[in-house]
Amino acid sequence: MLPRLGEKFAISIEVISKPRHEYLLAAYAKTGLSKAPAIMIGGETIVYGQDIDEQVIEAIILKHQAKGISRELATGES
Repeated sequence: MLPRLGEKFAISIEVISKPRHEYLLAAYAKTGLSKAPAIMIGGETIVYGQDIDEQVIEAIILKHQAKGISRELATGES
């Protein structure tokens, strides 16, 4: 699902997959990332430990893209 959404919205998708025990290590905790399974968008944890509908993820991606466009228009940055 995620690679397809990456193509659809022209965004990069990073999948981090580790053995379950590595998510419990102190070194992983220092990264600030959510324990798996989770989906993060723009540093915000969208869902952790449960399923989520693809349409919900699409709506969140669109919301984040709109924020980015608004920020670019307000600051003149791209």
